[in-house]
Amino acid sequence: MNKFNNKLAIVTGGNSGIGYATAKELIAEGAKVIITGRRKEAIDKAAAELGAVGFVSDQGKLEDISLLKKEVEDQYGKVDILFINAGITGTLTSIENMNVENFDSVMDINFRGAYFMLSQFIPTLNDGASVVFLSSIVAATHNPNSSIYQASKAALNSIAKTAAAELAPRKIRVNMISPGPTKTEIMNKAGLDDVTLQNIQERLINEIPLKKMGTAEDVAKLVSYLSDDSISSFITGTEIIVDGGMVL
Repeated sequence: MNKFNNKLAIVTGGNSGIGYATAKELIAEGAKVIITGRRKEAIDKAAAELGAVGFVSDQGKLEDISLLKKEVEDQYGKVDILFINAGITGTLTSIENMNVENFDSVMDINFRGAYFMLSQFIPTLNDGASVVFLSSIVAATHNPNSSIYQASKAALNSIAKTAAAELAPRKIRVNMISPGPTKTEIMNKAGLDDVTLQNIQERLINEIPLKKMGTAEDVAKLVSYLSDDSISSFITGTEIIVDGGMVL
């Protein structure tokens, strides 16, 4: 059953990982999906593979968000599903050694960009729409050398709950998904070599009660669930943790 027929969805950071898997899931359920990303080649390739509409748009740049909003309104109209997924880990380093460039890069995309992605698109959302933020279990942890990434996700959770309260009169639901260790490309983008990545994965799997890492598809199916008004109409302001029991 194509439960999202005649629905328009936007997935930021949709050219790889969780964003790509979510776009694929929503399209399979009948939605028309717009994916965004910073690299034209990657967006064009992903859009062609998925059957999605691709827009080159950097969530860290407010002018890109404004342009995206105008193009979406002019070409497609109102939005029913908004999955604010784009994010980076930045360079993992101690607070003592943190530089302003790394701080700004992470916060500009993960928090400031996500905030204004929602802010600017609120008038474009249909009443009864679903907004989902991709957060992380790190929002509630305090691991060394990850202060900015953790802080960006904690801030994201705070504004998501406020947005849920503000948008409730329009029956727009705002929820958060916080994955634990998930097989995606984000750690590769953190600049870690293969051996280090392998060691991290082995250590993480050992800490997870289910003894496996999550997949992008796990999150994609949950975005679909939260976006389905027939089963999730009474869920808003909620953080759903998908971590194999890691934070038990």
